[in-house]
Amino acid sequence: MRVDLNADAGESFGNWKLGRDEALFPLISSVNVACGFHAGDPLTIKHTLALAQKTGLAVGAHPGFPDLVGFGRRELAATPDEVYADVLYQVGALSAFLKVAGIPLHHVKPHGALYNRATKDPQTARAIAQAVKDFDPRVPLVVLPATPLESEAQELGLSTVAEAFPERGYSRDGRLAPRGSAGAWIHDPAEAARRAVQMVVKGQVEAVDGGLVPVRAQTLCIHGDNPQAVEIAAAVREALLAEGVAIQSY
Repeated sequence: MRVDLNADAGESFGNWKLGRDEALFPLISSVNVACGFHAGDPLTIKHTLALAQKTGLAVGAHPGFPDLVGFGRRELAATPDEVYADVLYQVGALSAFLKVAGIPLHHVKPHGALYNRATKDPQTARAIAQAVKDFDPRVPLVVLPATPLESEAQELGLSTVAEAFPERGYSRDGRLAPRGSAGAWIHDPAEAARRAVQMVVKGQVEAVDGGLVPVRAQTLCIHGDNPQAVEIAAAVREALLAEGVAIQSY
């Protein structure tokens, strides 16, 4: 049994620093790099790719809404055409740096409010998936299972990677509990590690509103902006390895 362990990273901007990428990268197997819309800038992208290459990580694009002030967590009234163009633009920007570094584009994973909207709105999901397909139909899209993001991508013939979140709470409908709600975040590394094993080995996790939620987990996400990201990643990694689960990119 194996699972990928991914993290959102490269989310600093100019002199504003966020996350501990240098400590986090040795603990994971793939990284989602901010492309400049919700965070990141050209120099941060360049430095992040150099670090990812040094630590042997698979690299994916992490496109979001054009919302630096809100860190891409505010849903914007973007049309499907705008979403398509924004995603294509961001994937293209990252890919320029990947080409120079000699690193292949491994995957695309939407960020924040764009990801959340695509789990509910088929038009947004289709726009994201179409942008990825038109850029390169061989590139997988990371998705929340059993949502429009997964179904629209698969309908277009894209490969998908089912993602789960050991440090985020789930509602009974299988979606992530809204940020700011009770149980939305898991801050204890030991609890996140327990949930990670439960997700990968048993295919389920407790919901914040009661009961068990089925989970498909080909990749587990650690949010790089979580203050406990490094500690959580270390605990999750150790717990999975102890259960005989290999950690490697898909």
